[in-house]
Amino acid sequence: MSAALRWLLRLGPANPIVVRIVQGGSRRTRHMYLRTGYLAALIGVLLWLLLLKTGQGSLSYRDLAAAGATAFEWSAYLQIALICLLAPVFMAGAIAQEANPRTWEILLTTPLSASQVVLGNFLGRMFFIIALLLASLPLFAITQYFGGVPGSSIFSSYAIALCFALLVGAIAITLSVNRLAGQRAVFAFYIAIVSYIAVTGAIDLKLRVAGGGQVTFLTPLNPFLALNALLSPSSYATPSPAELAAMPWIKRLWFGSPTLSWCLISSLCSAAMLGVSAGAVRLIGTKERRTSRRLGLGGGQRDGHSPRTVWHNPIAWAEAVARGLTLKRWIARWTFIAAGALWGLWVIFAYHNGTFTHNDFRFTLGATLSAETLIVSLVAMNMAATAVTREREDGTLDLILATPVTPAMYLRGKLRGLIAYLVPMIAVPAGTIALAGIYTLAGGLGRAGGVTVSEPVGVSTMNLPVVLPISALTAPVVSVGFIAVVVMIGLQWSLKSKGAVKSVVWTVCVVGAVAGTIGLCGLSMLRSIAYVGPIVACFTPVTAVWTLVNPAAASATLESGGTQSLTMTLAIGAVVAGVVDAIIVYGFLSSMTRNFDMTVRKLAGQR
Repeated sequence: MSAALRWLLRLGPANPIVVRIVQGGSRRTRHMYLRTGYLAALIGVLLWLLLLKTGQGSLSYRDLAAAGATAFEWSAYLQIALICLLAPVFMAGAIAQEANPRTWEILLTTPLSASQVVLGNFLGRMFFIIALLLASLPLFAITQYFGGVPGSSIFSSYAIALCFALLVGAIAITLSVNRLAGQRAVFAFYIAIVSYIAVTGAIDLKLRVAGGGQVTFLTPLNPFLALNALLSPSSYATPSPAELAAMPWIKRLWFGSPTLSWCLISSLCSAAMLGVSAGAVRLIGTKERRTSRRLGLGGGQRDGHSPRTVWHNPIAWAEAVARGLTLKRWIARWTFIAAGALWGLWVIFAYHNGTFTHNDFRFTLGATLSAETLIVSLVAMNMAATAVTREREDGTLDLILATPVTPAMYLRGKLRGLIAYLVPMIAVPAGTIALAGIYTLAGGLGRAGGVTVSEPVGVSTMNLPVVLPISALTAPVVSVGFIAVVVMIGLQWSLKSKGAVKSVVWTVCVVGAVAGTIGLCGLSMLRSIAYVGPIVACFTPVTAVWTLVNPAAASATLESGGTQSLTMTLAIGAVVAGVVDAIIVYGFLSSMTRNFDMTVRKLAGQR
């Protein structure tokens, strides 16, 4: 065997880190559940869409082709969303697992080079993602039996998903190398990717509508937009051949082939980040400078600080106040609050002075509130899922259990402290839509054109407010109740999990599955079931916001009783959702209190 071939094998298949990760991960029950859930989700969505589109008696070949195309399109979007969710699970802890148990120093003393360490962790984890993609290929091949799905579209969608997975893996490895904490890498990735996809998608839609439905400069920078351009070429029209011929080659590639541009950009960025990580891997043990110590915001050891009032429950104070004393968290939290509040005020002002039309205002407001709610939910999941595991890993849980703090006091303190910490962040989306509702109730303060829209509802037309005024009461109740349930789910997994990464992952999966199912059911019931649909929509903040800024979506209730009936139903739905959320929180709290001692003893000594 030549030396060059042996060197390549040591970087990839024969890399001892790759062998260890593949062998170890293949035996883990958690990985088996993730792979099973991934395939089950794709199979369920594919079969449901096929049955939904073909369950109409006799069908023509055109109907079968349309059913296959629709099923493939939605499954392709779901696949990228699942890759976005699962790739950090396999990738983010790659190097952090070596750093946390203090084995990193031993790894650096081996003959492995920096590139072998980084590529070993990267390729070992990518093996599982590639296996997921290959396992789902037969499902997409089935759609070709119905017609309407060309084989090139299937392979192109897989190329988009694979390049997205490469980019996700490279980002996770880079965060792991530079931050030394797997759960922080997972959380930072989720927040960044959700914000990036939401912002670029909203801006792209706005530019595309203004430009007549043509490809924008953001289309090749977002995997969902690149997939949309591939599957819906009528919505993403490329420039004409004459216009493309007059463009430079980079611009021609960018606007003429957004799917290929996305694959090239993501692959080059992944290679660049892996190269930077390989160059910086030897610095992984360097401690981060404690800038916050100099600014007096915590994070460092200080002697002689002034005494603090720690409330009646010190556990609640620690979660609500002590967590925010570090400079990074203080800046991140208040930057989100300030930026969200200013952006919400600007959106309302832009609508008032005529910059935004009714549809622009609704879309911008809905997209902003959905993204902000999702970010707050991710913050809640991360904080709750690490609330107990963090103390178990650093040994402080054993010290707390030696104090007079009871399990009920401990868990209630965690819940109260986390909610107190998150309330200012919850107030950003809830306050924005509440302010928009008050603005609508005031008649737009003399806005030219008013604040009502004439929209088709069923077979008639109604004048509907651009935002329902009841949002000032509905949004805060729905948001606080939902976040409280999210916190309890995170605390449940944090209490029963040995590691922080596992608890964060399972919390995200459980909350995503439950909230997604309820949200989809609520949106479907809005148009078909009067009164019940709006009540179900109030169980998740995103669907509640969608109903408040798009009242015509609740067409069944509007046809039955008009705007007043919809307003009263949403008020009742908010109360019902709040009561149900309170019952769920109480049930979680009671169950966790009863089983606290047994669970803690079961995991005693495991860090």
